[in-house]
Amino acid sequence: MRDKENKKSLFAELLEQEDKRKETLKDGETVEGTVIRVDGNRVAVDIGAKSEGFIDISEFVDIDGEPNVKVGDRVEVYIEHIDRDGSIRISKERADKLKVWDELSRIHENGEIVEGKILQPVKGGYTVMIKGNVKAFLPGSQVDVKPVKDEKVVGQKYRFKIIKFHKKRNNIVLSRRAIIEEELERKRAEVLANLQEGAVVNGVVKNVTEYGAFIDLGGVDGLLHVSDISWGRLSDPRTKLKSGQEVKVVVLKFDPEGHKVSLGMKQLSPNPWETAEERYAPGTVVRGRVISTAPYGAFVELEEGIEGLIHVSEISWTKRIKDPSDVLKVGAIVEAVVLDIDVENTKISLSMKQLEPNPYELLPQKYPIGSVVKGRVRNVAEFGLFVEIEEGIDGLVHVSDISWIQKVRHPSELYKPGDEVEAVVLNIDFEHDRPKISLGIKQLTPDPWESIPQKYPIGSVVEGKILKVLDFGAFVELEEGIEGLVRVSETSDERVEDPRDVLEAGQTVKVKVIGIDPSDRRISLSIRGAQHDETVQGAVGGSNPTLGDIFKEALGSKLPEDE
Repeated sequence: MRDKENKKSLFAELLEQEDKRKETLKDGETVEGTVIRVDGNRVAVDIGAKSEGFIDISEFVDIDGEPNVKVGDRVEVYIEHIDRDGSIRISKERADKLKVWDELSRIHENGEIVEGKILQPVKGGYTVMIKGNVKAFLPGSQVDVKPVKDEKVVGQKYRFKIIKFHKKRNNIVLSRRAIIEEELERKRAEVLANLQEGAVVNGVVKNVTEYGAFIDLGGVDGLLHVSDISWGRLSDPRTKLKSGQEVKVVVLKFDPEGHKVSLGMKQLSPNPWETAEERYAPGTVVRGRVISTAPYGAFVELEEGIEGLIHVSEISWTKRIKDPSDVLKVGAIVEAVVLDIDVENTKISLSMKQLEPNPYELLPQKYPIGSVVKGRVRNVAEFGLFVEIEEGIDGLVHVSDISWIQKVRHPSELYKPGDEVEAVVLNIDFEHDRPKISLGIKQLTPDPWESIPQKYPIGSVVEGKILKVLDFGAFVELEEGIEGLVRVSETSDERVEDPRDVLEAGQTVKVKVIGIDPSDRRISLSIRGAQHDETVQGAVGGSNPTLGDIFKEALGSKLPEDE
């Protein structure tokens, strides 16, 4: 009996306490309750009031926006209002906000980190959902240390710092950049502490320019100069490196005070010139890629860091090459023979033509002196004709070897490029790099001057045409190409001051041969001598006067009239 009374008393006491608690619940308080039922979109919560309170299920979503509630969960709620009939309006969201805002205030004051998810872009930045489903603002300048695109960050979770906090205005401003900068500074300090010359480190290409690349070593940038990227020639680093590329480099120089770091890539491998003399001895046949051309030759890459020069004179034995790029294109693979190597000055001389027999060595057998050759006039110069007797091999016909008798002022008077000609090989001169072949056209026929003394003996009288008259005499053509000179003293027995007074060009005259010099190709003529011969022949009445008749006529012509 007493036990029943005790139980009654205990139950009554609990009811009394519960009634007192219900009486103490007030608007604006935050209390703990229990989820007793989930009805569709409503969650029923018992907080010990006269009636249960209902909260929309949307207030129970997690950071990913999914509902997260079940019967029996203990939750804190905010009492918005208690009616006189005992019904209540409660809110988990407001309770969470009060609690979260207190927590966020503490995080802000202590400089701690808060996690959040970037929801969407807004004017000037982004909306971020952080702890307790509180929305905060992330300025665009605070997303990263470098510009980023919306699609790369929206929907992503990050760690942030609270840089501005105003509870009454519900205003929270975040920064992800501050965390990144702190991390970079930490890494930078670590890198600087461990950085030393000769160390091999990993980095990421940050930027590439025409003079080199900047490498991020982890908060510290180093310069990789173009000359230290490769042992070979590198005109543009952008052909070797790309932004974002991971590379391994060696520290060449380090200035701890100015934080300046010089880096190298080629130093990670041996200098190929250290052993080049063994691999590229003179006479070695090599293959390589043409990497550039110049007016004086072509540069060929034999391996990375090793180049050789094929001088324009070593490309072909016979082809006339004005520009090496006409026959050697950049990128072409060529074979050549090593002529010389200079390791100290990193130079290798190459030759393509030395891989073939020297065609000039066969010239004496192929074109012996005195042989007749055919060719095409390739060029006409003032001093002669260049005749191509085979591809790349020319002979020169000097202007003096064009004709025995014609006076050639310029070879273009008789020949033009493209004309086919025959000539005689006069000489082959090997004293020069390219042998010189002397040719002659006039040598195809006998020298007419060899027969002039027999054809025009001294004392003979012939007819000729005056070609031109000068103050010292007149030139008379005896036949095509054969001329003689009548000096002023030989024009007449009478005194002649100027031959032009008695002679004119085009006039046909009889002349007497009074002198011949075949070596100088000169014939001396006399008009008055021919006239005397005619006078003598007329006086003696015959065509064959005796020596006495001639003397008699000569003496008689000089006697005074009275004698």
